[in-house]
Amino acid sequence: MKFEKIVNDEVLVKKPHKIEWQIIWANVIIVIYIHFTALYGIYLTIFYPIKLWTFIWFFAVGIFSNIGSTAGVHRLWSHRSYKAKWPMKLILMIFQTISYQGHIYGWVRDHRVHHKFTDTDADPYNARKGFFFSHIGWILVHKHPDVISKGAMIDLSDLKQDCLVVFQRKYDGHSLFCRSKFNKCLFYHRSISPTENAVVSFISCGEGWHNYHHVFPWDYKAAELGNYKLNIATAFIDFFAYLGLAYDLKTASAKIVKKRALRNSEIN
Repeated sequence: MKFEKIVNDEVLVKKPHKIEWQIIWANVIIVIYIHFTALYGIYLTIFYPIKLWTFIWFFAVGIFSNIGSTAGVHRLWSHRSYKAKWPMKLILMIFQTISYQGHIYGWVRDHRVHHKFTDTDADPYNARKGFFFSHIGWILVHKHPDVISKGAMIDLSDLKQDCLVVFQRKYDGHSLFCRSKFNKCLFYHRSISPTENAVVSFISCGEGWHNYHHVFPWDYKAAELGNYKLNIATAFIDFFAYLGLAYDLKTASAKIVKKRALRNSEIN
């Protein structure tokens, strides 16, 4: 049995086949180490007195690294949903670096491939391979050949002209690289598998409205109606826009969203 999927006017034929995983043991060890140290940190927090500054530092690093991923490498560099002046870009580059998700150039390349070839073998974190693979398993194995071949076709000229991206790529020593992706669709379009998740949106500073994002990837809010109560990254961008450091913020109007929802409800 096989099926065809049309992605950006290109027909991709997917045939069931047995995949021989080539494990990257260095990444496996790093992931295990990170999670064990996290558990150890929780243990110390519960059974030993922790200084207030430790808590403040923990939350600050967590929020800043999330903003580097969401407002920075995702919405600014991957989707160009808004523009930023160099002071803001420098801050976002630093925040993204401490997130330990690899350099901006590689992050953007894989994410653009993901949007162009969603849920095919060319998708780096293909959800059809399971929940674990799409969340973390994909960084523990070598990429599918389709990811590499299709990735070479992606236009990254804008990144090559960005001095901050070039600088970070040259000197960044991180090899580990992971992000989140979800499995099922709740609204807008049944052919798009990413789902909406308020809890994840809160934890990731506003990246849980994934089905909306796949319909309108160019919206700087990455969420319908902004969802400001859960979308810290949007508030961060708006604050810098107020300062004049972010501009040309792209967003889908309520009329466009309603029209798209009605059209998809008729199709489905």
